[in-house]
Amino acid sequence: MHHESFRDLGVSSDIVGVLANRSITEPFPIQALVLPDALAGIDVLAKSPTGSGKTLAFAIPIVERTVATDPRPSALVLVPTRELAAQVTDELEALAPTKGLKVAAAYGGVPIGAQAKRVKGAHILVATPGRLQDLAERRLVDLSHVRTFVLDEADRMLDMGFQPQVDRIVRRLPRNRQTMFFSATLDGDVGKLARAYTTSPAHFEAELSANAPGETEHRFVPVTTDTKVETLVEHLRASDGLTLVFVRTKRGADRLVQKLGRAGVSALAMHGDMSQRSRERSLERFESGKVTTLVATDVAARGLDLDDVTHVINFDPPAEDKGYVHRTGRTGRAGRDGTAITFVLPEQQAETSHVARRLGHTEQFEQAGMKSAQPKLLYTSRRGRRSKW
Repeated sequence: MHHESFRDLGVSSDIVGVLANRSITEPFPIQALVLPDALAGIDVLAKSPTGSGKTLAFAIPIVERTVATDPRPSALVLVPTRELAAQVTDELEALAPTKGLKVAAAYGGVPIGAQAKRVKGAHILVATPGRLQDLAERRLVDLSHVRTFVLDEADRMLDMGFQPQVDRIVRRLPRNRQTMFFSATLDGDVGKLARAYTTSPAHFEAELSANAPGETEHRFVPVTTDTKVETLVEHLRASDGLTLVFVRTKRGADRLVQKLGRAGVSALAMHGDMSQRSRERSLERFESGKVTTLVATDVAARGLDLDDVTHVINFDPPAEDKGYVHRTGRTGRAGRDGTAITFVLPEQQAETSHVARRLGHTEQFEQAGMKSAQPKLLYTSRRGRRSKW
């Protein structure tokens, strides 16, 4: 199945050409699964982790199925964060010229007026729920002609509390439309939502296939408050790729960047207090490899979709297991190998050993010469249900 080309899957030669220019010639598993039905206009329900190449799985059908003479907007992509909005917009803008289509993004944190103008002229709209709801309520956008609707990272949309806005937006869309629903999980509330928004969808699950490269190696490194920064510096000097370093707080991010600078390692911070412009600038310098270390808080890293991150280092441990999975999922992307390293202070050993065990990394934890704490019998998540770990 992997050997199908984009052309075999029904993609037009114009778009095949644009992809080839970007040296994208072989479809990822999720693309090979989704494209034939998506191009045929069938509703799609896809379980796919971030980094599986899902953006093209919906960007290609949107561009193929939208015509420049259609009323605008005729395609809508809803995403949870503005970082993701920017990435999806880039991906669509690379393809849109083949059909003379305009793409616009709408997200919070920037003046609504300028956005509204662009949104008016766009065939394809990429938006975060809050800002789109705002535009719709002010009658600055008319969603009654949307023929293709994509909900991307639906699970994160719910985690972030956007369901009421999403529901209100979906009520403004025509019933007769194609809906593509992408989520890292399809259980519980997300599954209910998927069923509510789609009509007899084709259902796909694409894991990052186990035999493809893209394995993430998990390592735990015992540190003390005195050695922590030095240890980080050693790891950064030894790494030849892009490294994402996680810290708990915004101040911690800024402070660590300064400490690294004093040790001769140039790093950039990424957190919620920075302006959108300076976040984008940091990201550009990081992605282009001018600076190979990005120090981020969890929230700031939410929408980062960087295929080239080779190392994720938890300088501070995440607050909960889910954070660990989200963070370490930022490496080993798109078929590349990755390394996830967690620094462990003496007083964090017991807690981290539990996380390691629940995520199946006990062996790696003990190899680091730390002792696993005795299992507690039952973990309950914050919602009081038995948690999955």
